[in-house]
Amino acid sequence: MKLDLAPGKKVYFASDFHLGVPTAAKSLEREKKIVRWLDECSKDATAIVLVGDLFDFWFEYKKTIPRGFSRFCGKLAEISDSGIQLIIFTGNHDMWMYGYFEEELNAKVIYDPIQLFINNTKIYIGHGDGLGPGDKGYKFLKKIFRNRFFQWCFSWVHPNVGIGMADRWSRRSRAQANDTEQKFLGDDEWLWNYSKEQEAIEHHDAYIFGHRHLPLDLEVGTKSRYYNLGEWLSSYTYLEFDGQFTLKTFEG
Repeated sequence: MKLDLAPGKKVYFASDFHLGVPTAAKSLEREKKIVRWLDECSKDATAIVLVGDLFDFWFEYKKTIPRGFSRFCGKLAEISDSGIQLIIFTGNHDMWMYGYFEEELNAKVIYDPIQLFINNTKIYIGHGDGLGPGDKGYKFLKKIFRNRFFQWCFSWVHPNVGIGMADRWSRRSRAQANDTEQKFLGDDEWLWNYSKEQEAIEHHDAYIFGHRHLPLDLEVGTKSRYYNLGEWLSSYTYLEFDGQFTLKTFEG
């Protein structure tokens, strides 16, 4: 995928908004902050790239989407209508996107890591779940979650039951992961190691992932860097590219 960046323009990256938790009130407060950030980005953005887990749970039935998030989705529509390119990666909490964002918001939805070129800068980018060694339990579950037959089966569960059940499971699974989130693992930081493995195969100027909930800017070899976008539950971090990458915190 290729983006052309004109002088004075920028590309913005963020991930892991997890809209919907821990409470409706807290989620709404965070949603309004994300909308303010999107307003700031839209002043000089060529593209806004959202790298997964925008929602703590998202499943698109044929005629139904999860309730809420109207300010966020409305702002995305406004941004897209203004001519800014909108790119959305699915994450492990919101992989069940089946056309709503493409049809309603004119967004480009991407399900797996890709190579992204911004002018001459070569980037490897994806949400980050299921990459690298280990985590065999989740990798098995991911195959089930992405299986068309199991998705079809779930689509026949009434939304009140299906979404409610999935919300409870999603919150429990995320709570169980909190011990490893927000904690730098040093040489065992697995997405950093995965970036190094990929760099040994093919050079990229940057590796960009979410999922880890930990804002990171680390060297990969001597000519590349690994960026983790952090999260918006407490750190409100994002990555800005204007020819150079800068990891920032939104205070607005």
